[in-house]
Amino acid sequence: MDAQDLAQLADKEFEQILTSNIHPPTRDARTWAAITHPDNLPRARKILTHVHERTASVLRRRKTEREEFRIECFARGEPGKREWFATRAEFESLRRRTANFHQRVQRAISELGQEQRNVNRAQSLNSGQQSRETLRELAVAVQRHQAVHARNGGGAEPADHELWRHLDRLTVPTGPGQDPTTLRTMLSIYWTDMHPVADDPEYRTRAEHIAHSAPAAPSATHCCVPQARRVHDREDRAT
Repeated sequence: MDAQDLAQLADKEFEQILTSNIHPPTRDARTWAAITHPDNLPRARKILTHVHERTASVLRRRKTEREEFRIECFARGEPGKREWFATRAEFESLRRRTANFHQRVQRAISELGQEQRNVNRAQSLNSGQQSRETLRELAVAVQRHQAVHARNGGGAEPADHELWRHLDRLTVPTGPGQDPTTLRTMLSIYWTDMHPVADDPEYRTRAEHIAHSAPAAPSATHCCVPQARRVHDREDRAT
């Protein structure tokens, strides 16, 4: 059974398949893969949690009923005691089977929790990579915007200079030490897929002049420009 087939089952059928595969030595690998598929994992955890609660309730109820039965038997003297001890083995066997199942369910819940954390980490990493790629595209666009001004030789407005300054203000963590690296450096070393002012030395000189000749922005306005950060690989959170 694949993940899509499993997702279409009613809760009762889903639970039957789930509880039949909670014990690692006897589980079907393909079915367990379908159970732990990201599309089915939250549902599997929810259903198995309900199973765990039910078995805990059954164990408590049977313990209470057994104690009530003992009191009743002992109140009837020797015949009652004989009945109590005669049923003891059967009760203990049933209790052990239920307790073992309960423990297997608990271990499977922990296993599903670990699978969920793995999914969360993978999704977080993918989200971080997407955010980094979006930032790269934005930085390239700003670089191209500056290159157009340098190429055309037109005057740049204060808003243009303010935009270009962000290439030197915003940073991303880079390398094993996750050192903050400016977007302009990232463009120069890692991200650039174009020559911003072609290969003409005159264009390069003009671009450098545009980038550095603008008056500095007031510090009160830009003293707290946030840094761009990539989502770090870390243990989940989530559950």
